[in-house]
Amino acid sequence: MESNSQLELAHKFVQFTNTTIFLTGKAGTGKTTFLRRLKEELPKRMIVVAPTGVAAINAGGVTIHSFFQLPFGPILPGQILNEDKNPKAETNSPIRKYRKEKIDIIKSLDLLIIDEISMVRADLLDGIDEVLRKFKNRKLPFGGVQVLMIGDLQQLPPVVKNEEWSLLRNHYETPFFFSSRAFLQSQHISIELKHVYRQKDESFIQILNEIRNNQLSQASYAELEKRYLPDFKPADKDGYITLTTHNARAQKINEEKLKQLKGKTEQFKANITGIFPEYSFPTEEQLQLKKGAQVMFVKNDSSPEKLYFNGKIGTVTGFGADVIHVKCETDDFEIDVYPEDWQNINYSINEESKEIEETISGAFSQFPLKMAWAITIHKSQGLTFERAIIDANAAFAHGQVYVALSRCKSLEGLVLKSTLSKSGIICDNAVSKFTHHMEVNPPGEENLEDSIRRYQFQLLEELFSFHEIYRVCNYCNKHLQENRNTIQGNLADKMNTAFPLLGPEMLVVGEKFIPSLKRYCSDIQDLHKNTEAQERISKASAYFVEKLETHLQSILKDFSFDSDNQGVKKAIEGQLKNLNEILSVKLVSLKSCLKGFDTGKYQKVRAKAHFEKQTFRLKSPKEVLNENVKHPNLYRTLKQWRKNLADKIDSPVYYIASQESLVDIANNLPGTADQLKAVKGFGKKKIERYGLDIIKMVSEYRHGPSNGMFDFAASSPKKGTKSGTKQDTKKISFDLYKEGRNVREISAFRDLTVSTIEKHLAHYVGLGMLPLDKFVEKKKSKKIKKQLEKEGIESLNECKQALGSDYSYSEIRYVQAFLKNANSK
Repeated sequence: MESNSQLELAHKFVQFTNTTIFLTGKAGTGKTTFLRRLKEELPKRMIVVAPTGVAAINAGGVTIHSFFQLPFGPILPGQILNEDKNPKAETNSPIRKYRKEKIDIIKSLDLLIIDEISMVRADLLDGIDEVLRKFKNRKLPFGGVQVLMIGDLQQLPPVVKNEEWSLLRNHYETPFFFSSRAFLQSQHISIELKHVYRQKDESFIQILNEIRNNQLSQASYAELEKRYLPDFKPADKDGYITLTTHNARAQKINEEKLKQLKGKTEQFKANITGIFPEYSFPTEEQLQLKKGAQVMFVKNDSSPEKLYFNGKIGTVTGFGADVIHVKCETDDFEIDVYPEDWQNINYSINEESKEIEETISGAFSQFPLKMAWAITIHKSQGLTFERAIIDANAAFAHGQVYVALSRCKSLEGLVLKSTLSKSGIICDNAVSKFTHHMEVNPPGEENLEDSIRRYQFQLLEELFSFHEIYRVCNYCNKHLQENRNTIQGNLADKMNTAFPLLGPEMLVVGEKFIPSLKRYCSDIQDLHKNTEAQERISKASAYFVEKLETHLQSILKDFSFDSDNQGVKKAIEGQLKNLNEILSVKLVSLKSCLKGFDTGKYQKVRAKAHFEKQTFRLKSPKEVLNENVKHPNLYRTLKQWRKNLADKIDSPVYYIASQESLVDIANNLPGTADQLKAVKGFGKKKIERYGLDIIKMVSEYRHGPSNGMFDFAASSPKKGTKSGTKQDTKKISFDLYKEGRNVREISAFRDLTVSTIEKHLAHYVGLGMLPLDKFVEKKKSKKIKKQLEKEGIESLNECKQALGSDYSYSEIRYVQAFLKNANSK
C-alpha cells in the first residue's frame, strides 16, 4: 500500500505540477516500470535522455550529449549562455549550431526525463539548464521545463577525472547532480520508492539497506562473510554468473569458458541499418556461441508469450535455421530465440499533429543473447539474477559493491569470490548527507497542492507578461528610426506610432494584473472552480487580444519595407520574424483562455502554437513604395538602373545612390546639372559619373525618349560620341580614372572588360603619369621586378607561373610597363 501511494504521489507531481523531481529507490523498486508508464500515459510533451548509449537505448530515449549537443569535457558555469554574447569565444564544444527542429522541440517541451541520474555530473546538468534557458525562459531553472530525474545515488557515480575536477572544484561542492546550480535554484522534491519487488528475503533487504546508508552492522557483515566461498565451482547447469569490476576480467572468463566447450563455434552477425553508434550496441555485433554456452538475455521477450526477460540466464542447447535454442533452469521447456530489434531513437515534430514524436534513425538486429559466465558490475545495473558470483575485491568506485549485491534475488543465490573489506564498501559522505536530508523531508499532499498552485501562477504570469514583445518591438523600432535614411516603405512610421502605446496599454496593465493572479493561485479554492478568477482571466485575455491585434498584428499583416543597406535589411527582417513568432504564440495562448483557464488545455494549445506560427514574409521590393513618392514608375526605373549598375561594378547599390536620393529625384524630376546638385547626396563627382543617365531617365519619363536635352561640361565623357575624330580609347579610361572612378566602374561605364581597362591604365603607369604603388603593393612590386629581371622583361607568362596564384597578370603588367619606361630613360 505504501509503495502504491508513493508511486501515485510521484505520478501526480509529474502530471499536475512543474516541480523538479528526483525519483529514487533501492534496486528493484520499480523505477524503470514507472518511466515506461509515464511514456505511455502522460499527455505532456516529453523527451527521455540518459548519460550513456546503452542506458538511453534501454530507456527508449537518446543520450544527453547527442540531444543537447554538449561537450564531453568540463562545462564551466555560464559557458553556453555566454556564447551568445561572445560567439567567437573559444570553447571546448565542437557543436553550437542547433537545427530549427531541435529548437522547436525544446521550445515546446513540457517535461525532460533524465534516466540513470546518478551518473550525471553537476556541470553536465548545468549545461542542460543553460541550453533550456537559451531557448525557453532565461530567468527560470531549466528554462521553466519540468525535469524528472530517475536513479539511485547508491549505484554508479559520475565519472570525473582528476584534471577535470581540478577545473570544476572551484564551482561545485561535489561532482554529483545535486550540487549543480540549476538543481539548487529549482523548486525540487525527492520521492523515494521503498517497496522492493526484486528481493523477498527481509534479512537480505536489511543488509542492502545498511550498505546504502553506510551503516553495515557487524551482524550483517558476518552474514555476508558466510557467503564467502573462494573455492566454489558451480556446475554449468547451475546458471551462476560472475560479476566483476573490470571488463578485461569478464571477457577473459567468457573466452576461456567458451574455449573449453567442445563442438563448432557458431557466429551470428548483427544487421545494422541507418545510424546506430557502436557504443550503444546492446550485445556483440559478431556473436560467437557454442552448444552448452551460458548466455544471458539482454532484452525482454517482445512476443506475447513473454518467455524471457532482460538478465535471465540460460544454456544454449542447439542451433537451427535463424533460431537458437536456450534452456533455463527455471523452465521445463526450451526457448526458441529469434533475432530482436533495437532502435536508435531521435525526436522530431509530426507535421500534422505538431506533437513531439520518436523517429527511428537506425536499428540493430541480433539474437538477444550474450555470453554470460561473467559480466562487469557496471553492465549489470538494472538486471536481476537468481544466482551470482561476485568478485568485487577490486571495487574502485562508490556504489559498485551495492550494485553487485543488489542484482541478486536472495542471499542464498549469492556467492562471494573474494572477501569484502569494509573499506571496499565505499559510500560517499556527500551522498549520505543528501540522502539523509531527502529521507527526513519527504513531500506530501500539502506539497503537491502548493506545487500545483505555483505552477498555475507560473503559466498565467508568463501569459500576461508582455516584456518579451515590448523588448523586441523596442529594438526593432530603434533600428528603424536610426536607419530611416536607408529605409523605404511605411514600416518605420507605423512602428513609431504603435510602439508608445505598447507600454501603457499592455506592459503596465499586464504587470498590474499579475498580483491578482498570484492571489487567485494562492487561494485555497481550486483555480479552475473559482468563478471570479476565471471571469477576470477571460476578460483580460479578450482585452489583450484586441490590443495586440490592433497595435501589432495589423502592422505585420500590412506594411511595406525595403532598404538598400543589406545589413540593415537583414537585421530588421530578423527582428520582424522574431516578433511575428512571439506574437502568434501569445495570441493563440490568450485566445485559449477567452472562456477561462484550464491548465491541461492551455499546456497543449501553447505547445502546439510553436509549430503553427503565422507565415511571415517581407514584401517584394517591387511592392514597396514610400507614401510620399510622387512618381512611382520613375522611382522603379531608377532603382532598376541602380541595381544593374551595382551588379556590373560589383558594388553595393547605395554606393551609387542612396534610397533617399532616388526618392528625391522621383519627386523633383531634375532636368539639369544644377537641379541635380539639389538632390541630397549628389555632388560634382556623382553628377559627372551618373548625371547623364539620370537626366535621360527623367527626360524620357517626362517627355518620352530624348536625344540629349542636357549638355555636360566638356570634361565629362560621353558614351557613343559621334564626332569626326576618333577618341583615344586609352585616354578616355585615363580621364575617367583621374575623375575618381575605379577600374570596375570604368569597365561598366565603357562596356569594356576589366582586363582591357587595366591595360589602358598600365600604359599610363609606363608613361609615368600614374604612380605604380596605386595599383601594386610595394612588397609585391619588388618581387615582381626581381622576377621580370630574371626571366626577361617581356616574359609575362613565365613570370606569372614562377610567382604563383598570389600574383595577378594585371599586377605583373603594371610593373612591366613601369620597368619599360625606366629602361627607356
